[in-house]
Amino acid sequence: MVNFKPLDPDCPIDQQLGVDAGPVVLVNLFTVDAGDQDALIAAWKGDAEWMKKQPGYISTQLHKAVGESCMYLNYAIWDSVADFRAAFTNPEFQSALSHYPSSAVTAPHLFEKVAVQNCCTA
Repeated sequence: MVNFKPLDPDCPIDQQLGVDAGPVVLVNLFTVDAGDQDALIAAWKGDAEWMKKQPGYISTQLHKAVGESCMYLNYAIWDSVADFRAAFTNPEFQSALSHYPSSAVTAPHLFEKVAVQNCCTA
């Protein structure tokens, strides 16, 4: 079972799920013991395949840290917090979290795009 750790203790994912916003990007940092990396990827793949079928899902991508690090970063784009909340709190998804290795720690957090003049659009 994956262990949750807030990326921002002042505004954990549980609190963010109550916000009405969209589109949003889920950023999720995973750490895992070196011997559990294949199990982490397999569990994440199962989650990703399930999430892809949910309303409001747009895309996802998993990244591995360079070098010997056992850290992974996932980002997923959703139409809204409401769509992500419906998928994330779904009992079927929650029960799948037991497939993660016990060494896995995850730190999910939701973000919105920010417009910065001459750099990026919201």
